[in-house]
Amino acid sequence: MTTTRTSRPAGDAGPTLADLDEDQLLERIFPALPGGPAVLVGPGDDTALLRARSGAVLATTDAMVRGRDWLDEWSTGEDVGRKLVAQNAADIAAMGGRTTALLVTLVADPATSVAWVSDMTTGLAAAAAEAGIAVVGGDLSSAPTGTLALSVTALGELDGEPVLRSGAQVGDQVAVHGTLGWSAAGLLLLQRDSATRAPDLVRYHRAPLPAYEEGPRAAASGATAMLDISDGLVRDAGRIAKASDVRIALDTGLLADDIGRLVPAVGADGARDCVLTGGEEHSLLACFPRAGVPSGWRAVGVVQDGSGVTVDGTVTVGGGWDHFARRATP
Repeated sequence: MTTTRTSRPAGDAGPTLADLDEDQLLERIFPALPGGPAVLVGPGDDTALLRARSGAVLATTDAMVRGRDWLDEWSTGEDVGRKLVAQNAADIAAMGGRTTALLVTLVADPATSVAWVSDMTTGLAAAAAEAGIAVVGGDLSSAPTGTLALSVTALGELDGEPVLRSGAQVGDQVAVHGTLGWSAAGLLLLQRDSATRAPDLVRYHRAPLPAYEEGPRAAASGATAMLDISDGLVRDAGRIAKASDVRIALDTGLLADDIGRLVPAVGADGARDCVLTGGEEHSLLACFPRAGVPSGWRAVGVVQDGSGVTVDGTVTVGGGWDHFARRATP
């Protein structure tokens, strides 16, 4: 991912979407989109045609709205495009699947700059290509003044059975692959106007980098339950606990390295909060039979008889991100 901040705001000077018709805009977008072996007919017809090798298709969708999910002052169009791929492909990986194709919808005020859309396309296409994912079409729509939103539908395949949230068993190890709290810490630094204190954390917030290949690998290693951490470790662990009718017991002793990594940037209390409740991380959280945690994953707790989530033995609820229970802040 680039570290320069060269993308212009969505409403900056220069040609806008109002200066192009739909076909002219698509002529700029389509050549940048990656294809793949599953694509039989790509963008340009009424629908794309994909080969479903396994005979079953995973499908998920996620959206981003300017002013809720990002601010132009903090994120470039390229960042937004990359994050769109991350949050959708991580959901497919969390089922043990591989993302094969993306469909992208852009809903924009006609005053949105063409340069911003081009930058977003660059980021989305690059992130998709790096992950071996085709982008096969989508939709365009004009919107009222100030509106800018994007949505992705991701399609994927499984090599075996899906890994659901409902399969955790008492005695399983709870493990994570990837970072914890980086995105939340990066957001906190942006809110404090202290982005230079830890640029790597800020970059991760702007454009997360999940290890998608670990989803299928976890499935092959016997994962009993899995999801991606989109709304915070405690909140998402609670979703596994509820679906599986078990208790997830998290141990901050096992999270000491994750917390310690963030202390210099956001302080001790901030680091603990970011690790336990920080959203938009898109790392993978899974349960594995005892002694079955694969290499590259690290244990953060155990599955116990009971319900809910405990942190060091104390029942803990909430935290993390919720779109409607409180004011959504990017």
